[in-house]
Amino acid sequence: MTRVTKLALGAAVLVVALIVALLTARDDKEPVRTSGDLTAARSKAALAACPPPGPGEVAKLRGVDVECLGDGSRVDLARVLSGGPVLVNLWASWCEPCRAELPLLQEYAAQPGAARVLLVQVASSGADGLGLLSELGVRLPSVFDGDGQSGPVRTALKVPSSLPATYLVTAAGEVRLIENPRVFLNTEQVRAAAEGTP
Repeated sequence: MTRVTKLALGAAVLVVALIVALLTARDDKEPVRTSGDLTAARSKAALAACPPPGPGEVAKLRGVDVECLGDGSRVDLARVLSGGPVLVNLWASWCEPCRAELPLLQEYAAQPGAARVLLVQVASSGADGLGLLSELGVRLPSVFDGDGQSGPVRTALKVPSSLPATYLVTAAGEVRLIENPRVFLNTEQVRAAAEGTP
């Protein structure tokens, strides 16, 4: 085999490897779905309906399609979060700080003048999430971002590895991670974050 033939063969192998990698790569914006029959768990959790699409679009979340945890319908997150302010809280069923924070978000959302709150369940099964929300009496609208290590919402927002993570989506469509405090300890902190004044 000549040197040119060896180089051509090596290049062909690299091209084939690249094609295989591109074809098998998961698109983090593809829809994720819960698994199994969640009818009974959904009924018991009795979550509020996911909000309808708004008039605009949050650019950072364009193309992010997720499942409404309450009824299994598809949600275009960029449109649902338009017209903020909206607090978006990412949580998992195994996360102890999330367990403490979720009821505070429910309590805040029930107050007059509260911003909208949307929960995003991550890194745990839909059944586990519905079970936790039911146990805690949290009925906020919720979407499912997948039970793996990444999902379309986490990818779009570049969510930190520690949970919970809460974002403020402003009326102008800006998306800001709430860093102070990272975990809410009372409803006053939630209100301050929603008003952009923590």
